[in-house]
Amino acid sequence: MKYRPIPVKNVISGSIAEEAGIREGDLILSINGEKISDIFDYRFLIANEAILLEIQKKDGEVWEVEIEKDEYEDLGIEFEKLMLDDAKSCSNKCIFCFIDQLPKGMRKTLYFKDDDSRLSFFMGNYVTLTNMDFDDINRIIKYRMSPINISVHTTNPELRVFMLNNKFAGDIMDKIKRLVEGGITVNSQIVLCRDINDGTELDKSIKDLSALYPGMNSISVVPVGLTKFREGLTGLKPYDKEASKKVIEQVEAWQKKLLQECGSRVVYLADELYVMAEFQIPDYPEYEDFPQIENGVGLIAMLRQEFDEYLARLNFKLEKERKVSIPTGASSYKHIKELTNALENKYKDLHINVYKIRNEFFGENVTVTGLITGQDLVKQLFKKDLGEELLISESMLRSKEEVFLDDYTVDMLEKELGIKVTVVENCGKDFIEKILGIPL
Repeated sequence: MKYRPIPVKNVISGSIAEEAGIREGDLILSINGEKISDIFDYRFLIANEAILLEIQKKDGEVWEVEIEKDEYEDLGIEFEKLMLDDAKSCSNKCIFCFIDQLPKGMRKTLYFKDDDSRLSFFMGNYVTLTNMDFDDINRIIKYRMSPINISVHTTNPELRVFMLNNKFAGDIMDKIKRLVEGGITVNSQIVLCRDINDGTELDKSIKDLSALYPGMNSISVVPVGLTKFREGLTGLKPYDKEASKKVIEQVEAWQKKLLQECGSRVVYLADELYVMAEFQIPDYPEYEDFPQIENGVGLIAMLRQEFDEYLARLNFKLEKERKVSIPTGASSYKHIKELTNALENKYKDLHINVYKIRNEFFGENVTVTGLITGQDLVKQLFKKDLGEELLISESMLRSKEEVFLDDYTVDMLEKELGIKVTVVENCGKDFIEKILGIPL
């Protein structure tokens, strides 16, 4: 564990830290005599009512600052990074890894494989636990890092070693059981590879994981994403209509069984499987509390529910004719088209062009909207009837930035297509607002 002085980025005005004389640029050397390596050390150590901070000021002078406060009350100190140190990189070579399927020449950050439990806690990332020993597991329990999202893929030890190409990958169930016994809530993910971890292996994984409910809060089953850049990688077959249908029927049988035994379906399927099988997306209540929504599971059902709720409340008229366009991936095209048709039926002066974008950059096996690139948008929308505004999903962009996977920016898209581009949040209210061009 690396320990280093932690620089203070900002001190909130009126906070305990400001009153104690702590300022931007000060270094935190220790808390209650203990050095800190990351934000979890910090949060755990400042939870007490009485704490002693060792601070180094900008002039090199070291202060000991005694603070008395309410239990768990925050000090008002902000840091440059959430984790303070560097994120742990992935030690696996998974047969399905999407990063290994990226073309050369993209920005360096896209090639970094994180596998850090702290990112799971902060941002919902899925981690494999292969770079963690049981001391690390106990630290998660000690610091109450819950919930944690885990990429399981299979509970068969030998098969998991093969799929992750890591000889240390076989102890996943021991680690998950330890977490659950320690009071940590776990959400798990199975990336399904055709004829490898589906069929009877999927049955085993669902059985093993669901036996830990309610500590094992949810299981998502998502189909492997395959790009056209797989030269030299393990041969994998994409899911098609019939293969997807079999998976749905298999998982729905488990959902029925678990709903009776546990009061919850526990396991949920990615939207793409229903689309490929040409099955209807389950109704909103069937996703319960949407435990895997950050993984895209149930996104269409949630959007549709929110959309219907806000559409029913609309009671005003458009002041003038309006035409907009929406590009979307193949997997969500039909559902977006249904929503926009409902809006057009309500407002006769509203015209919405929905364009299905082929993923030429990654290959046409990739159909989700979130992996559409800027250059595919430019190529396929150029000279199309786009109306007065182009509405793009925020899922196409890097988090909190207006940059696509291929480093195209929203500004570049606007210039090349000669149209205003507006980013739409993944919720029904914002979807309707942006289409109508007015706040509700």
